[in-house]
Amino acid sequence: MKSLVRILRSASALWPFYLGVILAATAVAALALVSPFILREATDAIVAAVSGDVTAESVTMTIVWLAAGLFIADLANNAMGNVGGYIGDVMAARMRQILSTRYYAKLLALPQRYFDHQVTGTVIARLDRSITSITQFLQSFSNNFFPMLITAVAVLAITAWYYWPLTVLLAALFPIYMWLTALTSKRWQRLEGDKNRQVDQANGRFAEVIGQVKVVKSFAAEVRELAAFGRRYGRTVDITRPQSNWWHSMDTLRGAALSLIFFAIYLVLFLRTLNGYFTLGDMVMLLQLVNLAKQPVFSMSFIVDAAQRAMAGSKDYFLVMEEEFEPTANRQLTAATAATGVPELDTRAVEPLTPVDGRPVIAFENVSFAYEQGEPVLRDVSVTARRSQRVALVGESGGGKSTLVNLLLGLYPISDGRLLVCGHDAAELTAEQLRASVGVVFQEPALFSGTVRENIAYGRPGATDEEIVDVAKRANAHDFITAFPDGYDTVIGERGLRLSGGQKQRVAVARAMLKDAPVLVLDEATSALDTKSERAVQAGLDELMKDRTTLIIAHRLSTIADVDVIVTLRGGEVDEIGSPDELAASGGIYSELLKLTASSSAADRARLKKFGFVADGSGDTGDTADESNSGVSARGD
Repeated sequence: MKSLVRILRSASALWPFYLGVILAATAVAALALVSPFILREATDAIVAAVSGDVTAESVTMTIVWLAAGLFIADLANNAMGNVGGYIGDVMAARMRQILSTRYYAKLLALPQRYFDHQVTGTVIARLDRSITSITQFLQSFSNNFFPMLITAVAVLAITAWYYWPLTVLLAALFPIYMWLTALTSKRWQRLEGDKNRQVDQANGRFAEVIGQVKVVKSFAAEVRELAAFGRRYGRTVDITRPQSNWWHSMDTLRGAALSLIFFAIYLVLFLRTLNGYFTLGDMVMLLQLVNLAKQPVFSMSFIVDAAQRAMAGSKDYFLVMEEEFEPTANRQLTAATAATGVPELDTRAVEPLTPVDGRPVIAFENVSFAYEQGEPVLRDVSVTARRSQRVALVGESGGGKSTLVNLLLGLYPISDGRLLVCGHDAAELTAEQLRASVGVVFQEPALFSGTVRENIAYGRPGATDEEIVDVAKRANAHDFITAFPDGYDTVIGERGLRLSGGQKQRVAVARAMLKDAPVLVLDEATSALDTKSERAVQAGLDELMKDRTTLIIAHRLSTIADVDVIVTLRGGEVDEIGSPDELAASGGIYSELLKLTASSSAADRARLKKFGFVADGSGDTGDTADESNSGVSARGD
């Protein structure tokens, strides 16, 4: 229950809704209590008339007015119940908004290392389960149970006025029920946690499979994936059997205990009336009040079940919320995770840093790094790149090339050494300042669902149409975009699936170009393309690299033949630094790659692959028919 109280307290911006729920529930409870008193008066009046104490005619108008009073009380009760329901519904929706936004903000502010150990579908499943269970409980509690609970408190006060032993019996219902529930709770929550883990794993795999359904189909693995998915949910059924059996067995025991207490209550009422302590009207009224108190007691089974689901689900929510922020996380994101409401966010793009004259634009100074403790990936690496220089990173796969890019983007903190970007120490920059200064074109362009226009403007959402068209032309993408029926408003689908590999990469080039960062990273930007597509993309990349400091990871030697500096890495350490001409004659890694590329032997080709390189002109790794394979017709590209 502490977790639910913690959520209510943390979402204190909803206090007007809390107050509204309390007032509406109080009104509903008060109106519910009117009916038993009216029934008491009506019963006594009718009994008096039937017994001959008064004439029927003398009480007729009284009965009519009492019936009208019941009608009005019922109408008012119904109206206030719906007012409270409306407030509760809106409160639950606002609670979902706050908790979901806070969860999303937290995820966006977490370091990359957190996501290295997570499955995307599992992260999403936790959000859905945690917040759905919490909001459903609050909605049910505020709309139904809370008004009944207030009514029960009022009933206890009224029955105490009439006959205090009756109040003692009624009051005993609640602690007995809660004690029996506590006996049930620990085991139930443990089983619910086991069930949640199965669901998370199943849904995580589900998201992976749907996201890579082409791979699944190509390996004819549909039945295998479906069977594994079914087994996960089958285990939830196996867990549900003992869990449900335990819960309902204990619920039967709770019901029996409550029924025994109500037997004593009814017996007291009947005997007191029989012996003349209560009138028939008093008995009818007290029976009505007892039934009003009975409702929340028997509703506890549902409410406690919902509360337990909410508590079990909220554990995952709080585990995420307790994760440490990325050290240089965006202040707006960290504020959003702590805000009681949903803050107004400044969505304007952060301005990139300006290179300092006379200083390197990029400088790795004696940098060491390890993803896992005791397993260093980089050791004492020093690399510099000056304004407008093109620096290529070359080395065996796993040698640390992509790790340098990750550090440049601030995705991981440096273990030892220092990184300078545009003359500033990266450790003193916020993540947004650092990343605003680095444009990236990855091997997989990673576009978003939406239009071509939206994807190009992703780094600068306020860009004008003229700016978007200009960079598309410079990226060699304008022709194929305008060939689409909807042009720049063409919806490209999730991850740009309606575009070919070459088209996606040119959109990514235009996106980086529009960002206009002083530092550019080309991380294997053309390695997955056929020769035709590579030429089209390379033309855009050449335009993009003008007047920028560029760090290149390449899988073809032709893409780095014109760079200013080549840095070769071996086992996480810098092996050589020099121009292509200098390293071609040095006998080092680059020289070896040149020889391997010129060779046609199988052994040399295998050795070449170890470096992650493909022979120039092979064209076997990407879209062999770039434009014809596109899901969208692209004419004249």
